[in-house]
Parts: sequence; structure tokens; C-alpha cells
Amino acid sequence: MDRQSQIRECIEPAVKAMGCELWGIEYLSQGRHATLRIFIEKEAGVQVDDCEKVSKQVSAVLDVEDPIREAYTLEVSSPGVDRLLFEKAHYERFLGEQVKVRLRANFDGRRNFSGVLVAMEDEEVVLRVEDEEFVFPLEGIDKAQVVPNFG
Repeated sequence: MDRQSQIRECIEPAVKAMGCELWGIEYLSQGRHATLRIFIEKEAGVQVDDCEKVSKQVSAVLDVEDPIREAYTLEVSSPGVDRLLFEKAHYERFLGEQVKVRLRANFDGRRNFSGVLVAMEDEEVVLRVEDEEFVFPLEGIDKAQVVPNFG
């Protein structure tokens, strides 16, 4: 089990108990500096108080379970309008939206694509970039996020 899955397993019950959905986890480690970002969602919208309460609860759980050995900074926030997409259900929820995708490896000489999320077929994402459709395996995507439309 990878680190993010271990962390999710530890903290998800605490996040749910606080009345929130665990949208996703991002663990970034750069040398001696590590950051654990936890994104929470709530039907009525995430408030600063929600982030504070979840942060305290999750911090206590992580101290006991100790899935992260090194020092890290914990950040809790809403996913925002430019939210990251972490799992298949997230992609399905944002079909028809403009998204940016960064692949783990080059495809067609590039790693970054921006287009309309057309479909989710099994474990593959279908993205229309201008007049061309690209199909990417979900596990081949390093990062995907919604591009907000303020128009």
C-alpha cells in the first residue's frame, strides 16, 4: 500500500465523523521539507472552521497512527474551483468541463494537455483538445485539475 493510501485509511473515518468528505490527499516531499495537503468537501460548502476542526482531529490521528515518519506541514482546505481530480468518480463528476492534465510520461512528445473532459471509459480518460480526442489511462495521469469557467 502506498503512502497516500495509508494516510487516507488512517484519516478518512475522522474526516467523515466531522461531517466532511475526504476529497483528496497530496503529499509533497522536497528534501527535508514535506507538506501533507488534505482537501475536504462539504455539501453546504467548506468554511474556515471546518478546516480548523478537521486539521486538529486529523493531526491527532496522524500522531497516533504515525504513517509519516519525517517532519511535515499539515494543510487542510477545500478543493476550490480549480480542484484537483484524484479518482475515477471525480472525473465522472466533471464530464463536459475544461481540465488540465499532466501525464507521468510523454505522450505524442508532450506531458501537458488542456481540453474538455469528454468521457470516462473503464479506467481511461477521454479528453478533447481542439478537434482531436486523446485517451489516457487513469494511472498514467500525474495530475489533473478543473479549469474554472467564470463566464
